[in-house]
Amino acid sequence: MTLAVKFHDLHPTPAATSLRDEILMGFRADQKFASPKFFYDQRGSELFDQICEQPEYYPTRTEELILAAAAADIAEIAGHEATLIELGSGASRKVRLLLEAMRPSSYLGIDISREFLLESTRRLAADYPWLEVHAACADFSCNMALPDGVYCERPVGFFPGSSIGNFDPQSAENFLRGLHSLLPTGSGLLVGIDLIKDKATLEAAYNDEAGVTAAFNLNLLERLRHELNAEIDPRHFAHQAFFNEELSRIEMHLVSRLPQVVTIEGERFRFQKGETIHTENSYKYTIEGFQALAGRAGFEARSCWTDTDGLFSVHYLERA
Repeated sequence: MTLAVKFHDLHPTPAATSLRDEILMGFRADQKFASPKFFYDQRGSELFDQICEQPEYYPTRTEELILAAAAADIAEIAGHEATLIELGSGASRKVRLLLEAMRPSSYLGIDISREFLLESTRRLAADYPWLEVHAACADFSCNMALPDGVYCERPVGFFPGSSIGNFDPQSAENFLRGLHSLLPTGSGLLVGIDLIKDKATLEAAYNDEAGVTAAFNLNLLERLRHELNAEIDPRHFAHQAFFNEELSRIEMHLVSRLPQVVTIEGERFRFQKGETIHTENSYKYTIEGFQALAGRAGFEARSCWTDTDGLFSVHYLERA
């Protein structure tokens, strides 16, 4: 038994280069945008953990209740001694609800935020000394291979938090196709999916009264200031989140409070008052709609669990 975390760096390009190139591309677009993966520097990851504690933010506590109740069933379907691979592992909090029931032979946490990943996986290794713990710093939204040294006879992917909702439906299907290629036949994939519900509940979850989600959104601009020396003042932008009913998605934006010019890497970008940077989508699904999407990507729906209020769902898929 060992408490050491085996670290793997799978970033294809330096993180600063990826941030610079993708942000410049997004700011050059007619509708300026930034990928939500760039929320997750150290401060952003800490703020997201605080979001999960807000009373309006139902997804985390609801998914945790589902996982706790279904852990034994999940373990029976997945089998013991599997390799558990968590995508976007963050604080590695939800996976704890599965570890004792599943008793996996090893765990691999994959996240884009290096320091936060190392901190959380070290805690996990200390709390579960019988578990072989690996950490891979990677952008899992890109095509990737599993790191050398991770034994994956029967891998089970774990993608909680409805993070797949950050992809539009076609990109989500393509992402699942990539996982289908990565995982061997018979592998499992456990996915959390936020369900379509009333607009008021959805919008409250992304506009918490304490303003933590607003701080999380605006922290992206702080990251640009610190890592790219961008000339941009977060005080000149405001958080906005709303449910786009036609597209079944929450949209998050940063709204310019006034006409302004910001500079990134020497390139100037003009904003009109009210113009936005589109920072995140979070698509919501019906159970049948998500299972159909997964089926098109080559996964068979084995089981599904929901809460009594029908807010959230957890799906066990098998690679066909």
